[in-house]
Order: sequence, then structure tokens, then C-alpha cells
Amino acid sequence: MANIVLERPLITVTDIVWGFDQTTQQVNVLLIKRADQPFQNFWALPETAMRVHESAHEAALRLIREKIGLDLSAFHAEQLATFTAPDRAPGERALSLSYMIFLPQLPELTPGPGALAAAWFALTPQTNGRFRFSRAGQQFTTLAADEYLRDQTPTTGLAFDHNWILTVACQRIANKLDYQPTILLILGPKFTLKQARHIFAQFGQSEPDNSNFLRNHKKLLTPAGSRPQPGPGRPAKEFRLANF
Repeated sequence: MANIVLERPLITVTDIVWGFDQTTQQVNVLLIKRADQPFQNFWALPETAMRVHESAHEAALRLIREKIGLDLSAFHAEQLATFTAPDRAPGERALSLSYMIFLPQLPELTPGPGALAAAWFALTPQTNGRFRFSRAGQQFTTLAADEYLRDQTPTTGLAFDHNWILTVACQRIANKLDYQPTILLILGPKFTLKQARHIFAQFGQSEPDNSNFLRNHKKLLTPAGSRPQPGPGRPAKEFRLANF
């Protein structure tokens, strides 16, 4: 029997950080521009090595504290998937445990060590079922299954397999809207039906009006009072995500 070489790959935690811009009314994702090789000058999702005495969930929240300065509750982090393809990173093999982070606010960003820049990229849904993220003339588009690591250019492709991780994240959110829409956490602790419908529409699902939306999703939403109305008209009712 041939000797089997047991490999001990590096274990990293990759965060897909979601936020909502109240001014532009767009969903955003956080990207950093890498200062070092590999993939120098490429935009990438925030990433960290998992430490010996922490869980992956703890590492995902630590990464947010270190990169953004926010100390979030555990329910703001949701495990997405584990990415283990041998070709996902050059050199030493690295596995990625990915987490989606839902920020209740959109803080200003300051690039830390290893980053040339940090920026919010706005989501624009596409008619072909894909999603585009763009800012200042740069854009990245989610992939089809056969495009896994095809794009290796810094202006349109993310570092490592992060285009693919972002693709899986968008698909997961779109597929869970009707039973676990945790993406609504980016609106803060309370939101209106109009705001929730807008987020659903950003991920490819829309409802004709508030009444139908509430009827179809009433098990997911808990009434939370009314929003103050600065002018004439009925105050908008507010809701929370059930079980949060």
C-alpha cells in the first residue's frame, strides 16, 4: 500500500459583509483591496486565519471587530458554506469557512494592515438572474457554475475564489427569502413593509403591495409599533424579524 500523505491545510474564515445604504436605497457588500501577494491589488472579501482557541463563528465576529470596529451579537453572523476546492488558493492549501454578516448600520471604512483600500460595493440585480456589485467604475458580477475560477483580472475578478463565494451567498439569500430572510437584519432592529419589499426585490422577488407581502410572510414578521410620521398621513407600521 502506498504511503498516504496527510495534509494539514490552513483554515481561514471569509466574511461576506452586507449593509444597506439609506441614501441610495441599495444593498452593499464590503470588499478590501489586497496589498500583498497573492492577488496583490485585487479586491477581496475580508478574511482571517482561525485561531487555535476560537470557533469559526467567533472568528467571523472577531474579523468584524478588527476590520470595522463593530462588536456584533452572534445572530448577526450566519454560516454560509465551506469551500475546499484544491485550486481555490495558490501555494499552501487553504480551506475557507464562510460566514454572512448582516450589519445594522453602514459605517465608514478605514483600510487596516494588508489592505490598500476598503469600500462598499452596491448591489444591482440583473435580468439574467445574476447580481452586479459596483462602485467608481469598477464592477464584479456573480458567476455561472462553469465560470468558477475563470476571471483572473483585478478589475472584474475577485481574489482567490471570492467571486464564487459571493455567488453562493447571493443564491443562498434569494433562496431563503420566504422562510429565513436574515438579510432584513441590514435594515436595523425595526423596518417597514415597504423597506422589506425593497430588499426582497433586490434579490429578485417582489410583491405587488404591502397587504399581499404581509399575508405571504406573516409568520416571519412580528409587529413593532409605528414609525413617526413627519408630515400628514398615517404612520407606517414597523416590524421585526420573528425569533430575533
